Amino acid sequence: MRARSRLRAGDALAVGTVGLRARRVRSTLSALGIAIAIAALVAVLGVAESSKQQLLDELGRQGNLLTVATGQTFDGRPTPLPITAQTMIARIPPVLATTAVGNVDGATVRRTDRIPPQNTNGINVLAAQASLPDTLSARILRGSYFGPLAERYPETVLGYSAAQSLGIDRLTEQTQVFIAGRYFTVVGVLDQVGIAPEIDTAALISFGVADQLFGLGGVPTRIYVRVDPDHVPAVAAVLGPTASPQNARDVQVQRPSDVLLARIKAKDAFVGLFLGLGAIALLVAGVGIANIMVISVLERRAEIGLRRALGARRRDVAAQFLLESALLAVIGGVAGIGLGVLATVVAAHTAGNPVAIPPQAPLAGLVAALLVGALAGLYPAARASRLPPADALRTL
Repeated sequence: MRARSRLRAGDALAVGTVGLRARRVRSTLSALGIAIAIAALVAVLGVAESSKQQLLDELGRQGNLLTVATGQTFDGRPTPLPITAQTMIARIPPVLATTAVGNVDGATVRRTDRIPPQNTNGINVLAAQASLPDTLSARILRGSYFGPLAERYPETVLGYSAAQSLGIDRLTEQTQVFIAGRYFTVVGVLDQVGIAPEIDTAALISFGVADQLFGLGGVPTRIYVRVDPDHVPAVAAVLGPTASPQNARDVQVQRPSDVLLARIKAKDAFVGLFLGLGAIALLVAGVGIANIMVISVLERRAEIGLRRALGARRRDVAAQFLLESALLAVIGGVAGIGLGVLATVVAAHTAGNPVAIPPQAPLAGLVAALLVGALAGLYPAARASRLPPADALRTL
């Protein structure tokens, strides 16, 4: 019958921590490498999941939004829709709400009239209706949206990116921008509208002012349509003929939530890349532990020889160093999980996303740390177990 090891689990744990307790600075630095790698892996998964959750929440809210537009002219300007398009679309029974914007061709937006006309920062001028914030679920970041006076007086609401480009971070009664040769009072700034990025880079004015000053004639170039979620495909199929019966083939009906799906796929691709980099960092940390353990074996040859002379078997010595390496990695893994979770929480709150950490991320991090520690300790443990007791004792 095969004899059982005389090294009990409690004794093995006590012996395995001798090296860690005796060389605390070295052990801390070795564990730190594992901690950083595990923290990176957990943080990448956590931050990506939090961002993905935010996109999925937005996808759920915006999945019933459709946009109607026609193509572009040769110079890249949007082609107008029929002036009756919005009225006809609003009559479709499952349509809940509509709002339209009209592109004001040739209008530039500058901070003052002293800035050269070519420095437009890519900001467009769009005529917009009062229903735009409700239909697009757009939030007012500063100030307010158009009031009743906006149809007669030069007021503008800036998109998020447009306000940043113009350097407007706060509003006063004197805050103005120079639009197409005339100063407009900035009454509000919109928060980011992820579902309609063209709004972010625009200066919005009312249709009334656009008609008076620029001769727009109330003609829209894009219509946003909120639909009963259960009838989105059916409504999408009839929007073209409804908006422009004479040129239905030229009408483009899009579902902006498809952009969110593309962004989710892009984030998943980047997560794979960062996980690969984190795995490389973990491998480097494992090599560091293996190096430290080899040095530890050389420094503790006398201890190994004495233990062998007192009756310890090879597998007992191997178990001691293997356990020491695994414990070192696990300590670093636990610290790394804590750091990764903290980084995820901070990043999610900073970005305004919900905190979402995949349950498997901490477990996978701990398993990865244990596996790396065990693999890193295999060679040092085998080397320690093969030391002849007589040769090891000569170092005393």
